[in-house]
Amino acid sequence: MDPIGDMLTSIRNASSALLPTVTVPHSNLKVGVVEMLKREGYIQEFQVSGDVKKSIAMTLKYKGRRGVIAGIKRVSRPGLRHYVGSSEVPSVLGGMGVSILSTSRGVMTGRDAKKQNVGGEVLCHVW
Repeated sequence: MDPIGDMLTSIRNASSALLPTVTVPHSNLKVGVVEMLKREGYIQEFQVSGDVKKSIAMTLKYKGRRGVIAGIKRVSRPGLRHYVGSSEVPSVLGGMGVSILSTSRGVMTGRDAKKQNVGGEVLCHVW
């Protein structure tokens, strides 16, 4: 019932199983989250394919026998949404990780949200 949570679980499972790619169903919010993961260096590339039933194929990054994504956690969920103001944007592992937010200006990282002085819904933390 939680599409973002399902996508994050697929990424977590594929990374722990050392799979090179993972495919998830398409939505615009998922594409925004995947774009942030690529921009922050957690995945190599992604591609949206399909006409009627679109999907997102991601190529994961590895360092030796370990995934670059050490952990990924869903923060805001359908049963309990987590909203923050611009001054309350959380840092992950003292700045070593990244928080991904859905704001009025689109999906962005916590650092970008602080710079642009906007708050929003905290979707997930990645480290």
